[in-house]
Amino acid sequence: MPDVLHASVHYTGHVQGVGFRYAVLQTAKEFEVAGHVRNLADGRVQLEAEGPGAEVEAFLAAVEEKMHGYIRKTERAGGRRPAQFSGFTIK
Repeated sequence: MPDVLHASVHYTGHVQGVGFRYAVLQTAKEFEVAGHVRNLADGRVQLEAEGPGAEVEAFLAAVEEKMHGYIRKTERAGGRRPAQFSGFTIK
């Protein structure tokens, strides 16, 4: 299986208790991405996404656009790797 683009993104701000994870899940349905989104104990939200490069980039841009009023800071890491996820879920 070919490598995919993987992005691990941490969002800081007013991102818990506002439907952030559900909005990310709904947005993921519009793109060819797999992964998950979850709340962290420190108040941040972690998003793990992988797929074709253009799809992952467009997905992350759509999340930023949809939730921009809630996000204060975005930290991103990742790179190319073999696919590890199937589907997109809330954890």
